Amino acid sequence: MPRRKKYPWEKLSDEQLLKRRLSSLRVTVEGTWLEDCLNALYQELQEKGIQLRPHAWISSEWFSPGNVPGIAIPFYLAHPRLMKLEKKMMLDVEGGSWSECMAILRHEAGHAIQHGYQLQRRRQWQKLFGPSSKRYPRYYRPNPASRQYVQHLRLWYAQSHPDEDFAETFAVWLRPRSNWRTRYAGWPALKKLEYVDELMEEIAGKRLVSRTRERVDPLHELGQTIGDHYQKKQAFYAFNPPKTYDRDLLRLFSADPRHRRSRPASTFIRRHRAHIRQLVARWTGENQLTLDAVLDDMISRCRELDLRAVGSDRKLVADFTVLLTAKTMHALFGPSRRKWIAL
Repeated sequence: MPRRKKYPWEKLSDEQLLKRRLSSLRVTVEGTWLEDCLNALYQELQEKGIQLRPHAWISSEWFSPGNVPGIAIPFYLAHPRLMKLEKKMMLDVEGGSWSECMAILRHEAGHAIQHGYQLQRRRQWQKLFGPSSKRYPRYYRPNPASRQYVQHLRLWYAQSHPDEDFAETFAVWLRPRSNWRTRYAGWPALKKLEYVDELMEEIAGKRLVSRTRERVDPLHELGQTIGDHYQKKQAFYAFNPPKTYDRDLLRLFSADPRHRRSRPASTFIRRHRAHIRQLVARWTGENQLTLDAVLDDMISRCRELDLRAVGSDRKLVADFTVLLTAKTMHALFGPSRRKWIAL
């Protein structure tokens, strides 16, 4: 294992680091755990008989540019100090574990293969997935019960656009031991998986249509500060929660003067918020930053109503987690729900 390269910004405080420009970070894929992830992806592609090895570079976020058979990886994954900052600013590190990084890489590899072989030009591809030329929406409304799509990345992402539908289907097909024939038996989505299976066998050994090694928005060309980057990223997930929690909070916590010596409900929520937030994010697919805004509002309402946490922590945590999950799903899918932001 090569020694990790040292950078002058590693020991900076968060405040100082946020003032640095993205271009000054100088991090690369080479010599990091990301290189191991890419090699694992290449091995999976080789085992499926796919010749393309998508090139990868560091940028501001995950993406695979149109007509470029390559993958951009977000800068924060290239160094533990940057992952720590991402965690503080976004409450989560997308792709920060081996399994999650591989899941996203498989998805992006689907895009890269589509671009490299221009698969969207095929009539059957268009029939199954839809027109690739369709504009990406700012928002999309998924149906969690739909069996027309595979389920891979969070937020039922396959439903956002035909290109994402293909990339998600490819990722499920590529993942070792996914057992997709059994998992999706009886689903209309199985036809898409079977098509991908046939298509990958057909293009095996064929010359790429697009062989460019272009790197779009490489890190060294990004002049914005890290602080500006996170300001925009946080605004993307901003959500002003409606104040509709009072009745539910009054059921869960107590406003009875007899319990005035019990712990404030606001203190209880603050103590358990990180654990509950992570659980609900995993179950609903909602961003942790958005959930944190909801929790802030609930804490404020508990203070204003002078609610008290009565009973065992274990039961209260379970009940409050159910409440937050229900409120989140209602906000996302209820009749007055906000629209989902496409990732």
